[in-house]
Amino acid sequence: MTENVTGAGLATQAPHRGPGGAPGRGREPEKARRTVRDDRPVTLTGLAVKVVLLGLVAGIALWAAFPLVEAEAWLGLGILVATTAGLFYLYLSRRHIPAKYLVPGTLFLIVFQVFPVLYTASTAFTNFGDGHRGSKDDAIVAIQSSSVVQVPGSIEYALSIATTGDAATGPLVFLVTDPATGTVSAGDADGLEPLDAGSVTVNSAGKVTAADGYTVLNAGQASARSQEITEFAVPTEGGAIRSAGLSRAYEGKATRAYDAGCDCVRDAESGKVWTADPERGAFVAADGERLLQGWRVNVGLSNFTRVLTEPSISGPFLETLIWNFGFAIGSVFVTFALGLLCALALHSPRVRGRTLYRVLLILPYAMPSFAMLLVWRDMFNTDFGLVNNLFGLNVDWMGETWSARAAVVLVQLWLGYPYMFLVATGALQAIPRELTEATSVDGASPWQSFRQITLPLLLVALTPLLISSFAYNFNNFNAIHLTTGGGPFPADNPSVGATDLLITYTYRLAFGAAGAEYGFAAAISIFIFTLVAVISAISFRRSRQQEEVYA
Repeated sequence: MTENVTGAGLATQAPHRGPGGAPGRGREPEKARRTVRDDRPVTLTGLAVKVVLLGLVAGIALWAAFPLVEAEAWLGLGILVATTAGLFYLYLSRRHIPAKYLVPGTLFLIVFQVFPVLYTASTAFTNFGDGHRGSKDDAIVAIQSSSVVQVPGSIEYALSIATTGDAATGPLVFLVTDPATGTVSAGDADGLEPLDAGSVTVNSAGKVTAADGYTVLNAGQASARSQEITEFAVPTEGGAIRSAGLSRAYEGKATRAYDAGCDCVRDAESGKVWTADPERGAFVAADGERLLQGWRVNVGLSNFTRVLTEPSISGPFLETLIWNFGFAIGSVFVTFALGLLCALALHSPRVRGRTLYRVLLILPYAMPSFAMLLVWRDMFNTDFGLVNNLFGLNVDWMGETWSARAAVVLVQLWLGYPYMFLVATGALQAIPRELTEATSVDGASPWQSFRQITLPLLLVALTPLLISSFAYNFNNFNAIHLTTGGGPFPADNPSVGATDLLITYTYRLAFGAAGAEYGFAAAISIFIFTLVAVISAISFRRSRQQEEVYA
């Protein structure tokens, strides 16, 4: 017995041999098998695709490297070089097969999701906005340039307005011709730079009609941007060059100058002094007057505390937040209720023409939402709107708080119920009919069968969709902006309307006519993100518990 066992044990340990006594390949190490799979021949098509994609990566990296070098952003340049080198190593190597599929999606996630969130969060701790966009040196240059006035003896230039980009939106450039020397120079926000005589064309009046690298604006294009041209100034050593119409410019003297000794700005005419306030990023006078041109600084949590402590903001913010929840919950509830009702009505096989009815019911879902929102806005018009004329009403839908809120919820009902109808129809078809038939046999009424069997099973499948719908409607910018515009607005506060959501309020802060406050708007965006994330996390956790109960 011992010999047999020993022999069996030896037999199991002996290597497997193939034909002719050669060792078999059935027990090769895992590493060897992986090597065989990784050494597959490279096809010409695969090689061409790899060369094209890696060439594209190299081109994008070179394109992005020059601005980073010019801005001396060495950290960003290092990340760019490391990322590019890593991509070349990964896709030129025959190893790390899973990473070849995961890395592109990860990079896109970082660029389009993680980075914007981090940048928004960092902006929320600054005073970034109109008048606080650049550095302190930029603010000083802007203050001195804006105070330039023409004095006796100022040099006058022949002026041509040009740009390096689009004629309507590109950055302005002054092409000026010195009357004494005939030298042509290009002036922008950074200063004046002489141009090579061979690269410009000048007419008999001294005006530049063409210049290499610049688009000279015609009279109509320049007139459309006359306000920008009037406010534009090219800084020089003695002051700045400003326009005097669209064909002449002068080099004036700055009446306000920066004094490094007191870290202040002095006005030569009035003698008034504005001292730098590093906490606010602005020059402030003794009487509290602040110059419009400031610089970007970190303000800590002040943007967040403003929402809670500043009476003019905290009150409207709380009202907007409550309405925001009401709008999101109400939109989800009414659209789900109507969509489910339509799905139940057409679920019975005894209904004839179900396909036609379903097509008709989802028509609003097939229409462009932005166009339908504009149509509904006109339908609620007090004077000629279809709603008032059809029902013989005289309701100022967009002029009263609750009528405007009711109008936007009704619009959401019409736009949103087809989606709920589709998902509810699919969920109903997935429920076995045996379950409902069994309840009928047990004597349950249709309502009891629906409430105790159908609805719970529907909610298990549809709860994640309802949560996502809530998150979407919580930030439904188009529904408000294209219908009510956030109004009606109270007379004492034109910045927050009765139908404003937090997202439309944030938009108005960031891009409103009163001046952009990107830092404050970013802080409110963080509030929105946190609220939606917390509510969604709690809801998903509850939905998982519900799935475990009905599993």
